[in-house]
Amino acid sequence: MFVASPVKTNSYGAGLVRFPAFPVLPRRRQHIVPLSRKVRAVISREEKTVDQEDGKNTNGSLVSNTPAFPWQRSKYTGTKTVIAVVKIRKKMREKLTERVEHQLELLMKAIGQGMLIQLVSEEIDPETGSGRKSSETPVLGLPKARNDSRYLEFTANFTVPTDFGKPGAILVTNLLSSEICLSEIIIREGSDTILFPGNTWIHSRNDNPEGRIIFASQTWLPSKTPAGIKELREKDLTSVRGNGEGERKPHERIYDYDIYNDIGDPRKKDRVRPILGVPERPYPRRCRSGRPLLSADTPFESRGKDKDEFYVPRDEVFEDIKRDTFRAGRFKALFHNLVPSIAAALSNLDIPFTCFSDIDRLYKSDIVLRHTEPKNKGLGGFIDGILNVGETLLRYDTPAVIKWDRFAWLRDNEFGRQALAGVNPVNIELLKELPIRSKLDPAIYGSPESALTEELIGHEVLHYGMTLEQAFEEKRLFLLDYHDMLLPFVDKINSIKEDPRKTYASRTIFFYSKAGALRPLAIELSLPPTPENENKFVYAHGHDATTHWIWKLAKAHVCSNDAGVHQLVNHWLRTHACMEPYIIATNRQLSSMHPVYKLLHPHMRYTLEINARARKSLINGGGIIESCFTPGKYAMELSSAAYKSMWRFDMEGLPADLVRRGMAEEDSSAECGVKLVIEDYPYAADGLLIWKAIKNLVESYVKHFYSDPDSITSDFELQAWWDEIKNKGHYDKKDEPWWPKLNTTQDLSEILTNMIWIASGQHAALNFGQYPFGGYVPNRPTLLRKLIPHENDPDYEMFMRNPQYSFLSSLPTQLQATKVMAVQETLSTHSADEEYLIDLKENQRRWFQDEEVVKYFSKFTEELEEIEKKIDNRNKDKKLKNRTGAGMPPYELLIPTSPHGVTGRGIPNSISI
Repeated sequence: MFVASPVKTNSYGAGLVRFPAFPVLPRRRQHIVPLSRKVRAVISREEKTVDQEDGKNTNGSLVSNTPAFPWQRSKYTGTKTVIAVVKIRKKMREKLTERVEHQLELLMKAIGQGMLIQLVSEEIDPETGSGRKSSETPVLGLPKARNDSRYLEFTANFTVPTDFGKPGAILVTNLLSSEICLSEIIIREGSDTILFPGNTWIHSRNDNPEGRIIFASQTWLPSKTPAGIKELREKDLTSVRGNGEGERKPHERIYDYDIYNDIGDPRKKDRVRPILGVPERPYPRRCRSGRPLLSADTPFESRGKDKDEFYVPRDEVFEDIKRDTFRAGRFKALFHNLVPSIAAALSNLDIPFTCFSDIDRLYKSDIVLRHTEPKNKGLGGFIDGILNVGETLLRYDTPAVIKWDRFAWLRDNEFGRQALAGVNPVNIELLKELPIRSKLDPAIYGSPESALTEELIGHEVLHYGMTLEQAFEEKRLFLLDYHDMLLPFVDKINSIKEDPRKTYASRTIFFYSKAGALRPLAIELSLPPTPENENKFVYAHGHDATTHWIWKLAKAHVCSNDAGVHQLVNHWLRTHACMEPYIIATNRQLSSMHPVYKLLHPHMRYTLEINARARKSLINGGGIIESCFTPGKYAMELSSAAYKSMWRFDMEGLPADLVRRGMAEEDSSAECGVKLVIEDYPYAADGLLIWKAIKNLVESYVKHFYSDPDSITSDFELQAWWDEIKNKGHYDKKDEPWWPKLNTTQDLSEILTNMIWIASGQHAALNFGQYPFGGYVPNRPTLLRKLIPHENDPDYEMFMRNPQYSFLSSLPTQLQATKVMAVQETLSTHSADEEYLIDLKENQRRWFQDEEVVKYFSKFTEELEEIEKKIDNRNKDKKLKNRTGAGMPPYELLIPTSPHGVTGRGIPNSISI
């Protein structure tokens, strides 16, 4: 039992101190401490404390010349005083009511009614058998003024026995009615500072009476955890796992797994979507939110109201700056879509592009905006009022792909270059043999042999002065194959009535010329076979006007397929969705003191939140992806099919993926152990530099913490983490034989390098080029609304009379195009609070007291700085035709740094957009 002592005050505040019961006492007894003993209870400002740095107390008398804020000797035998500095981060944006509440909270904190903290020693208390604890002590005093206005600092005093030991944890209780963002707590032991990093939201005791456990920045493997905090280590992990029951609340930090049963709404006929994460439709697991099921008979989860946020653990939620980025994007999207949507509503149909100037107007403001005040009343006045908001809201920046050469997208060279240096450079593969064969069931999908025959390809290769045999021998033939992935969905997609679009399954063969250009030779577009027809159509670039336009239409269909596969498979599935189980398992099984948790923590930032937002409005039934991309309402089914047929953890690392696609060969003397088949492959060449730097960092880090040969297998937290990733996070793939073992430091290094690469370099390469390449609709249409006309088709005559109109009217409508452009622009934007891979040493510095580990991160930053210089030099090398040329944008997607905004460059630490 503790009681308050008399309070000594000064002009800066007042406080209380609670004295612990000493072990020598038979029982705890209430007692009043006489004021004459002058035990200080308040530290409100550093320079006003009893132990001032200048060696004088407030009365001017000399005091001990011990360092400021050390463990202090008390006037009571066998005790010492500890001072803690508590740093709180303020909300960046507050409403008026919140400001009033904030002032009240400051008052409550000043009188010790805002927060209680309690030290826990690394030493065992012989009486309790647990870590020795100090008294619960209030955080006191008015906050000190700081240079950084975002933070407030408060202080607390502890009086503890001299043999208390080194504090290893702090228990924090928030007495206020609202949550608090704890930045950090700092205490000192002797001349050593002990940092307790927070960066976490502390819930109100009204929401949950259990306090929070904050561990010191010291890194501990489970077997080496000090005895006094072992119990707390397990308790903290238990608290974040939850019990798998009930609906999660916004203040909670519970990490658990669930299937994708929340992307559709069976209550609405046009929003019914299948569940993903079941045997027939496998999928990675998502974070469980526990919203109620729609009925006892169906496992579909309620989506709640439109304004409701999807649950993510509290510390995963976007900060204010990030939320502002999204709000700005939505606001801008509203105005981008306003004009075509109103026009569509008035005409009762959507508006196609009829000429290229319609598209040009998307990048010009003077067509629809004026600075005069609206004069009309009614609907016209309403529209005028909205349009009068200013030029910037309705203006798109010119996408990089047409910024310096607006006709580049028309050329075959640019079509081929984007397969190596565009936003989706991860599907092209070496063509190893002809004929190309499908793996689909021939009883359903017809002959497995492609219509791209040896004779046809050999004829096209001759134009480059080479035989087919020479082309194979010199590895100059490449393939972009979406046949097997898309053909099972083609009939379903082409039958969509509510929002029609048309598609084929496609194959494209490229030839890599001696001049260094990747050129398309032939395209095969397939429909499901009928009894009368194989429905395999082959196109090559001709020299007359008709074949010239049909070739453009064929390339547009390939680009449409490429855009859908990029968004749903390579971007969403292979980075966003597959990363989510790693994040959940890391929080559930690895203590925040664990070295692997500390290494992965920067690479998990914001991912659960952005994924939840995607389930709410992007990949959901009727969402943007369904509305604007080829697969429509079958989008997530296609993503599931790709996960089932092609996803393998061991092939997600860059070198392994390149070898799998035949784009590189294993070579122990080459960088990262592989040699590129096409040296001028910008994504791969730059990516391997980033991959090697990540690998070097991870290997040094892992060896530092796991020097004992048996330390990997004996680390029960680590083994539980890897087991849960395989058997829970990727449950539908749990029995696959290709999962890596986790027995050695090499195993762990490879696993962690894969994860960090996916979260950083791989996602950056696939995400931040979306608007630079996709912002110009003809270059990369996300869907097409017509099949290519043939001579007996009704549309053929119109095509012959006006091929430009046939091409443009096949593109997405103006409304569809502006919707997807707005989304691509938002997804391509770096927010102002982005944390980049090159700054990892700054992010990690607060986590580690170990100077050797800090050196690893410093060296990593130095490597990335050199990589940036190397990439800049590559982009100036005129011999590299896929990087340099008249009007050609350089390849910058894997340059480590970037300012905020849409830049087409920069590698964030995590999947945060």
